[in-house]
Amino acid sequence: MSTAPVVQESDPILGTDFIREMVRQMRALDTYGVYNGQSPEKILDPFVLTRARRQEIPLVGDPDEETLARVKAFYNAIAVLIEKECRLLAVPLIHLTHEGFGRALITVGKLVVVDKTLRDVHRFGFDSLSKMKDEADKLLGVALERIGKYSDVAGL
Repeated sequence: MSTAPVVQESDPILGTDFIREMVRQMRALDTYGVYNGQSPEKILDPFVLTRARRQEIPLVGDPDEETLARVKAFYNAIAVLIEKECRLLAVPLIHLTHEGFGRALITVGKLVVVDKTLRDVHRFGFDSLSKMKDEADKLLGVALERIGKYSDVAGL
């Protein structure tokens, strides 16, 4: 992947709840201490796939452990934001084949609040941190709407 960093330290999006939670999740999934002492910009940089970076990734491939960690961190962060909003336990579940196809679910009680089909996970990323936050906000909005509509099921 291209080594030129895309995320800038002065980007105001780094102060948002979702982006701060993404940094926390990436640090939590870092069992070997790779991110110790690294800035949030450096930790989040691999999530941004510019056109040049995307061209470097083959069309067909198996996801590596770092990519899988990024997928888990993304959905874990959304689950944490759901918990903050509704004060109910949100549980993320990622099921992927070795080829990078599968599903991401987030449940609250007995209610499935996020159900996302995943394809080509080896190419997981966003055009910018802003696009990543927009996708997370969209999923969060749908989840909170479902919880509001089916609160009796979510409370089980």
